[in-house]
Amino acid sequence: MVDPIPRGSAESDPERPDQDGAGESSGSDGRGRKARKKRPFWQELPILIVIALVLTILIQQFVAKVFMIPSESMETTLHGCTGCFGDRVVVDRVTYDFTDPSPGDVIVFRGPGPWTEHEIAPQEPSNIFAKGLRELGSLVGFAPPDEQDFVKRVIAVGGQTVQCCDPQGRVIVDGKALDEPYIHWADPNNAAQQSFAPVTVPPGSLWVMGDNRNDSCDSRCQGDGGVNGTVPVDDVIGKARFIVLPPSRWGGVSDFDAQDSATPVALGAPAWQQGLPLGVGTALSVPTLILGRRTREALRKRRRG
Repeated sequence: MVDPIPRGSAESDPERPDQDGAGESSGSDGRGRKARKKRPFWQELPILIVIALVLTILIQQFVAKVFMIPSESMETTLHGCTGCFGDRVVVDRVTYDFTDPSPGDVIVFRGPGPWTEHEIAPQEPSNIFAKGLRELGSLVGFAPPDEQDFVKRVIAVGGQTVQCCDPQGRVIVDGKALDEPYIHWADPNNAAQQSFAPVTVPPGSLWVMGDNRNDSCDSRCQGDGGVNGTVPVDDVIGKARFIVLPPSRWGGVSDFDAQDSATPVALGAPAWQQGLPLGVGTALSVPTLILGRRTREALRKRRRG
């Protein structure tokens, strides 16, 4: 006897797919789909590198950039020397979008015309690969940038008058002598600054000087000094914030404002003015002596008469 076939069984519905093939169907929960095969790490690595480079370029272009300090003009605040591992500093490119540089700020700026007109432009590598490596190194602060950039400290801003020096050898801004604890004297026995005549900083410009005061060509000598040595605010790239390399010098960059503790100073007059009272006194001494003698003789005559 043949058992009856139940209604609704698989055999009674030839159109119904076989249960064995259900694992390959696209069910609503997606469990039956084949898992996507992961790329090997060596294939993903180039993509990650490209993404990292793009982000680095964008960050350094608009937010912060790493600069290498190539000279000793900012010793010992920032370390830099020929043939050694100079400091790498992070420069904030956002702050000066909302405010202008202030006295005491350590800034990085593009050299204005009077600063660079006599400079020899850096020679570009002829090899494309070498040029690419140099540009990449410049982006992350491991090679000098192609452009001629400088790092100095702001001493005076537009509208202020700066000169040097008072009797104690200090820089004077608006008649007040600055107390500058960051100054580095390469020769402590020669702690004297180069003097310069009063300069009124044009609006929108800055007077900048190096902390290594006797080993820095700054607003005092660039462009032959004076107004030509000032730096337009528009040429400022950003504010130096942190030393990131070498690890032994990790830390923030001091932005001490020496004008906060400046003291009024009585400036000495030029030599010819200082000698003026002596000359006048000498010139008047002879007539005074003669007049005194005649007055005494006249009084004597009156007494006798």
